[in-house]
Amino acid sequence: MIIATDLSLDRGAKNLIKSSSFTIHPNHKVGLVGSNGCGKSSLFAALLGDLSPDSGDLALPTSWDIATVRQETPSLEQTALDYVMDGDKEFRQLEHELEQARIMDNGNLEATIINKIDTISGYSLPARAGELLHGLGFLQSQLDNPVKDFSGGWRMRLNLAQALISRADLLLLDEPTNHLDLDAVIWLQRWLKRFTGTLVLISHDRDFLDTVIGQILHIEHQRAKLYSGNYTAFERQRREHLAQQDAQFQKQQKEAAHLTAFVDRFRAKASKAKQAQSRLKRLEKLPDLAPAHVDSQFTFSFAEPESLPYPLLSLDKSQCGYPKSDHGEQAIILDDVGLTLIPGSRIGLLGRNGAGKSTLIKSLAGELALLGGERYCAQDLTVGYFSQHQLEQLHAPSSPVDHILRAKPALGEPQARTFLGKFGFSGDQALSQVSTMSGGEKARLVLALIVLEKPQLLLLDEPTNHLDLEMRQALVMALQDFGGAIILIAHDRFLLESCVDEFYLVANGRVSDFSGNIDDYQQWLNDDKKQAIKSIKTDQQSGDKGLYKKQLRQQQAELRKKSAPMRKEADKLEKKVHQWQEELTKIEALLSDSDIYQSERKAELTDLLKKQANLKGDIEENEMLWLELAEQIEEMMSVTD
Repeated sequence: MIIATDLSLDRGAKNLIKSSSFTIHPNHKVGLVGSNGCGKSSLFAALLGDLSPDSGDLALPTSWDIATVRQETPSLEQTALDYVMDGDKEFRQLEHELEQARIMDNGNLEATIINKIDTISGYSLPARAGELLHGLGFLQSQLDNPVKDFSGGWRMRLNLAQALISRADLLLLDEPTNHLDLDAVIWLQRWLKRFTGTLVLISHDRDFLDTVIGQILHIEHQRAKLYSGNYTAFERQRREHLAQQDAQFQKQQKEAAHLTAFVDRFRAKASKAKQAQSRLKRLEKLPDLAPAHVDSQFTFSFAEPESLPYPLLSLDKSQCGYPKSDHGEQAIILDDVGLTLIPGSRIGLLGRNGAGKSTLIKSLAGELALLGGERYCAQDLTVGYFSQHQLEQLHAPSSPVDHILRAKPALGEPQARTFLGKFGFSGDQALSQVSTMSGGEKARLVLALIVLEKPQLLLLDEPTNHLDLEMRQALVMALQDFGGAIILIAHDRFLLESCVDEFYLVANGRVSDFSGNIDDYQQWLNDDKKQAIKSIKTDQQSGDKGLYKKQLRQQQAELRKKSAPMRKEADKLEKKVHQWQEELTKIEALLSDSDIYQSERKAELTDLLKKQANLKGDIEENEMLWLELAEQIEEMMSVTD
């Protein structure tokens, strides 16, 4: 079991967790939750042995194998299947020993090792690796592709599969649903429910937490507290605790006011001096209770649009994709798209990763010119468009207040700061540079700018990727009250089911109505997968198999040429991020040295903390840009899938 006793964790000069005790029993599944920056990732680092407690103790069995998702994927010639199989370290070790035994021609040793491999079901490992990869959205034809051929989002899935295949005693997953599409999220939920080891999961997806976990470890006000039950049960228990805390606080405040009034009134009177002194001592001995407080009081809403034209926006017989370049033909991702958005439309887009959902949103927003057909846009239409690309377009040296005043100069700084407070930017946070912000803070700022424009149409592409649970809940409430039209792409099932009235399916180059819910979509995925396998078998049995493969190779070659500039830019970004991560590792190693916090080294500490903040901002910003490019490449290449 994992036992924390009076545990305290710091990162640099910041206190994250103080004097916290909890026990996680073997085979339990625990959700680790709390606001951004509260110390969740630092607790993971401590469990991995990468961060030592500043006081107290964090103990877990030394015999336990721990698995977590790697943050980087080297550009390897190794196949995707082999790369995932590397996650089973014991099998790889036995495989190496078997090879050595055969070289030495030691038959007895060889038989012993073969028996060990059989005991750990090593010979079924390729099949299990293939099953994992299929569940995470890989096609059978991709399993033998080299790792280096996959873009950023797919490499992240390879790392996740590698962690899942390990026969770990403890599995640590930090936001595993980020950058997965909905079908992969649903599959991962089922897999984790079957997992027999101990799981600690960081997630801001409440539906995912409710489905998978049985306990919540909540970090709040520098304390880590364990609750029984799923996330919904935790919320109920927390509400009850806060209500009790508030009642105790109000009672104490009333008593303190009464005692203070008596002391102030009678302190100077000789006949009442002793009673006043007695009450003063009692006042000093009252326990130090804090008012009940929830992490984030996000209360924003979308203003009622000043006008709602009919229709707002439409596409007629449209082709969506990427235009012709010097390197090849234009890439048509979606064909014959007909879509009309009217006030009150609340549409969720379903479809596999790379099917063209983001391409459709970009075409609706006007970011991508249509390759054919017509786009009608109502006069004076204001569109609120959210994507990872919008986060990258924030002005790094500017503050949130600067961004608000640049958009609405007449607002004035006091009003701008009041407005930003609804999105969690209070005090000095409203004046901090964007370059020092986390992904969650940037996402909140982009949402604030969208709300400020009073849009009539919202186009939202994965708006919750970096948002914590409280902000997600605030977004749900705001969207439910929004009077305009919404198109939403999300892997957060709770968000989709709370804010969407109808679904459209993006698949096989088409956009069509989907009459059903998320459960029906899961059934569609299963049926579509069976049909794809059946089609592959039919193609293999047909006489023109060679011709089909030749045409496919030619088409893929053309698309590779077209995507070459994007791939080059993505590789450049990847190298840059890797270099910055190495620099950040060195700086954080220096910050972990207690001597750096001596008063005579204050200037050096300040410089290191500044460099750390800048590097984190650069890494996060460029990783988002890398993922945007990777998604574009995936969509282009999916034309041949």
